[in-house]
Amino acid sequence: MKFRLLSIVFVLLIFGCKKESSPDEYNARAADPKLFHETATHLTDVIIHDIFKPPVASRIYGYSFLAAYEALAPGYPEYQSLGNQLVKFGTPPQPDTALVYCYPLASIRAFTVIARTLTFSGNMWDDYEKGLFKKYQEMGIPEDVYERSITYGDTVAKHVLAYSAKDHYKEIRGYRYTVTNKPGTWVPTPPAYADACEPKWNTVRTFTLDSVTQFRCPAPAQYDLAKSSKFMQLAMEVYNIGNGLTDAQKATAYFWDDNAFVTNVVGHAMFANKKMTPAGHWMAIVRTVATDKKLNLMQSVEAYTLGALSIYDAFIACWDEKYRTVRIRPETVINNNWDPNWRPFLETPAFPEYVSGHSSISAACGVVLTQLMGSNVAFTDTTEKKYGHGVKSFKSFEEAYWDASISRVYGGIHYRDGVEEGTHLGEKIGTNVWQRAVTRRSRNTLAQSPKP
Repeated sequence: MKFRLLSIVFVLLIFGCKKESSPDEYNARAADPKLFHETATHLTDVIIHDIFKPPVASRIYGYSFLAAYEALAPGYPEYQSLGNQLVKFGTPPQPDTALVYCYPLASIRAFTVIARTLTFSGNMWDDYEKGLFKKYQEMGIPEDVYERSITYGDTVAKHVLAYSAKDHYKEIRGYRYTVTNKPGTWVPTPPAYADACEPKWNTVRTFTLDSVTQFRCPAPAQYDLAKSSKFMQLAMEVYNIGNGLTDAQKATAYFWDDNAFVTNVVGHAMFANKKMTPAGHWMAIVRTVATDKKLNLMQSVEAYTLGALSIYDAFIACWDEKYRTVRIRPETVINNNWDPNWRPFLETPAFPEYVSGHSSISAACGVVLTQLMGSNVAFTDTTEKKYGHGVKSFKSFEEAYWDASISRVYGGIHYRDGVEEGTHLGEKIGTNVWQRAVTRRSRNTLAQSPKP
C-alpha cells in the first residue's frame, strides 16, 4: 500500500509540475527524429556489446523497426500498416480513432520493448530508457495521452513479439554443423577455427520471400585445381590481389569489414575485438542519409524498416545458398595447395563462401533505399570512424553496395563470382521487398514527394 501511494505521488510530481502543451506542440516535440535516431544507435551499441552474429542481429533490427513502424503509421494518414503484407504477420492492433495518442511516443516505446526483449543486456536499457522517457514526459504530453500512447506501443510490441516467436528461430538454437571434408567444401579456418555460423538460418521465416529459393543463384564455378580451370583462376585472383594490395584496396576492405568478433593472436595469447555487423553498418547509413536529407520521423522510420526487412530476407536467402553449395574458402585452397603461410587481409568468417553475405545484404538494403530516395543520393559514411576504419563518400547507394561487395575480394575472403552473384541476389531481394512491403497508400518516393 505504501509503495502504491509513493508511485501515485511520483506520477503526480512528473505530470503535475509542468504545464500541458497543446497536441500540436507536444506532437511536434515528440516527432523530432533525433531521439529515434539516437535510440536506433543505442540498439546497435547493445548488439555490439552482446556479440550477436550477423544473421541474428538482422533479426533483432527487423522486428524492432517493424514494431516502431506499426505503432507510428496510424498517426500519418498517407502511410499504411504492413499487416497482411508480410508473411503470416496478420493484422497488428489498431488505435481507437476516438481517442488522442502521441504516436511518436508509442513508436519508440514499441521499438524499445522489442529491442530489450531480443537482446541480452537489459542493464544497458535500464538507464537509457529512464533518460529517454523522461524527455517525453517533459514535452507537456497530458498524462492520459502519455499513458494511452505507452499502452498502445506495448500492445503493438506484444503482437510483433508473438509474430517473432513463431519464426523457427528458437528451434535452431544450438544446432551444430558437421564438416564433411569432401574436396572443395568448407572447413573451419584460422585463427579461431570456429564452428559454422547459423547453418539452419535458411529455415527461419522470411518477411517477404515466398520461399528461400525464390531467387536462386547460378551454380558456382566447379571445384577444380587444374591451372586452366575457372575455379583456379578465381582462387589465383584472390591470391594475387592479396599479395599486392594497394593502400586504397586495404582501406576499402577494412572499411566494410563489419566482423562482429575479430580474433587477434599475439604470441600464445588470443583476444577479440567487438565491432558492428553488416546490418548495423547499413542502419547507420540510414541514419546518416535521413539526417542529411532532413527526413521527418515517419520517413526515417520507414527507411529503417524497409532497410531492415530487406537485410533480414537477404541473410536468409544467402544462407540457403551458402549451406547448399558449402563452397570452400580461398584461404583453405591457397594454404592447402601452394602457400601454407598465406593469410587474407581480413579474418575469414566462419561459414561457407558462396555467396557473399555482405554483398547480398548491402545490395538488398541499397536497392530499397534507392527506390525510396532516388538513384543519386550522395552521402559520406562515417559509421566505422570510431572503430578506426575511416570515412568514405559515395555518389549513390548503388556505388556503396558495390564497394562493399568488392571489398570482400580485397579482403581475401571471397572469390569474385561469390561477391558478384551475391550482389545480384541482394538486388532481387531488395526489389521484392519494395514490391511486397508497401508502406504508402500512394507510392511516391521521397525523391518525388515534397520536402518535409
